[in-house]
Amino acid sequence: MKEALASFAKEISSPKKIFITTHVKPDADALGSSLGLANYLIKKGHDVTVVTPSDYPSFLNWMKGNEDVLDFSNPNDVNQAKKKLEEAEVIFCLDFSVLHRVNELGELIRDSDAYVVNIDHHQDPEDFADYRLWSTKAAATCELVYELIVDLGDKSLIDKDIAECLYAGIMTDTGGFRHPNTTKNVHLVVAELLDLGADTSQIANWIYDSNSVNRLKFIGFAISRRLVIREDLHLAYFTISKKDLKKYQSRTGDTEGLVNYALSLEGIKLAALFSEREDGIKISFRSSTEVAVNKFAAAYFNGGGHKNAAGGKSSLGLKETVELFESLVDKHQSELFAEVTLTA
Repeated sequence: MKEALASFAKEISSPKKIFITTHVKPDADALGSSLGLANYLIKKGHDVTVVTPSDYPSFLNWMKGNEDVLDFSNPNDVNQAKKKLEEAEVIFCLDFSVLHRVNELGELIRDSDAYVVNIDHHQDPEDFADYRLWSTKAAATCELVYELIVDLGDKSLIDKDIAECLYAGIMTDTGGFRHPNTTKNVHLVVAELLDLGADTSQIANWIYDSNSVNRLKFIGFAISRRLVIREDLHLAYFTISKKDLKKYQSRTGDTEGLVNYALSLEGIKLAALFSEREDGIKISFRSSTEVAVNKFAAAYFNGGGHKNAAGGKSSLGLKETVELFESLVDKHQSELFAEVTLTA
């Protein structure tokens, strides 16, 4: 481990052209780790570009460096992003561990001659990096980025802006420090970030208290009209159609956290959100502590993630996807709730 870190440290010891990317539809951990790392590397004299595979919620726009992020799905940014990737000497892949999570960028990264770094905390990583900082024990990729900077002897370079980017990712990936991944180390790292200037109240306000009227109306509509509860299966889920999203002028990030309302119901062990998009059905899964929902997502919905928070997708219609989901939960109740590995 020390030898690998030393080799990596040598690789970035002199100014380099650096390309940083993260997964599709970046959340606070994805963007926070990317911009937190970028701001640190800029201080070290590197030429840094952050490219996201898609757009991301506007409630993350406060992070330092946001205005310079290139969106690979935006026709106005794609050529510049490709040029930056071609020129890159070092590529950082943050908050994802398989290259298909960045769509077309994945194959471009695979074909690159650059030195590739992967920093992540998801399970079942793909072997594509020259240096990997990977741990499922970490609550967030931001936690790992903080520890990397400290291990490189550069804690003094973490200023308020960097600390706030990293804090945001840890706060959200622990569910506001409520999820089982909220370890002693999480609290120790957060304490350090507070000492380094992170304004926790302001960050929470930016992320949680910046709703549009349409989003609040949409959440109310979803809870009252689109929530299905199956007490016999310890299950609750939302079904959101394209028509629903259009009706409430849904923007990127407006469905964020909706699935947690279903999981919050007494007696519910497994929750899901089915959201109809142009390219298929996007699925978010959440579960209680004892249910390994990532195995379920991987076995049946071409997905994966963390034990209690995972994602998936379906090429079936919305109704057909939900019917398949219910039948699978019914069929595999004993396996799901006993944490037995599922086989398709």
